[in-house]
Amino acid sequence: MTPPDEITVVSNLASRALGAAVAGLLGVEFVEMITKRFADGEIYHAFPRDVSGRDLIIVATTHDDAAFQELEDLIAGGRFWNARSVNVAIPYLGYSTMERAKPHSWEIPKGVTRTRQIFRTRPNYVAFVDLHSEAVLHTHAGEVRTRHLYTDSLVAERIRSLGLKDIVLVSPDYGFSKRVARLAAQLGCPHTAADKDRYDVDKTIVGQISCVVRGKTAIICDDMIRTGGSMLQTADRCREAGATAVLVMATHLVLADGARQRFADNGISRIIGSDSYPGRASDDLLEIYSLAPLIAEDLAHHLRIGAR
Repeated sequence: MTPPDEITVVSNLASRALGAAVAGLLGVEFVEMITKRFADGEIYHAFPRDVSGRDLIIVATTHDDAAFQELEDLIAGGRFWNARSVNVAIPYLGYSTMERAKPHSWEIPKGVTRTRQIFRTRPNYVAFVDLHSEAVLHTHAGEVRTRHLYTDSLVAERIRSLGLKDIVLVSPDYGFSKRVARLAAQLGCPHTAADKDRYDVDKTIVGQISCVVRGKTAIICDDMIRTGGSMLQTADRCREAGATAVLVMATHLVLADGARQRFADNGISRIIGSDSYPGRASDDLLEIYSLAPLIAEDLAHHLRIGAR
């Protein structure tokens, strides 16, 4: 059993609200890091309290290089000041789609190398949420305990709350279809997958889709939305196959390069996603659920908070 008064939660700048929400659900303290930027660009960090002998929890999305570096600094800082354990929750792992290098490409598989950098700062435990590929979980040579958290229950709950009738879940490719099938089983609805071919690094073409969507509300599901090209093509194929309405769902809403406006212009009625990416909140288009309950439940189990 870990007494709640021996646990401290911090976050990087990108995940402050989520970190505070996790701490609230756990019934433990959340403290904001003391951060200053000097004139030469160097960044100063300090813990606002002594973390020696305490279980330190760090909640940190790594959506850009600065966020990655800040997480590594926080882990190393916890080690330097003798935290009893350093436990990390990464809601969104940047570079996760670069988990392998094609033969003779000489590219750097940053999904692996960046995650390995995190592990080399020696956290005790790292939890990831809805990874693009589990390959990154195995880059620590057995020195770090890791866990992959899935948002299926949170997503199913949010979809049910919308009160939609006659829904069908659609995967934009066969690679994600197993996850979609699992979610469809929870919702008790049919599912299908589109035919997708990749013809360049970031270019795809989506072919036909099953007529199972005819007369139904199609919800296109994926792990993340970056520019949204594949999802928008899939939405068009769903309408051509007779879908009466189209929504999209992805855990990580990057929505880069004007993607949000393209979805609105395409007639997508709702975009369902989590708060893993900074700045995402519910509005007339976005339907956002929080990862805080999922992360808090996992950390409570891992640290045996309040267990008897």
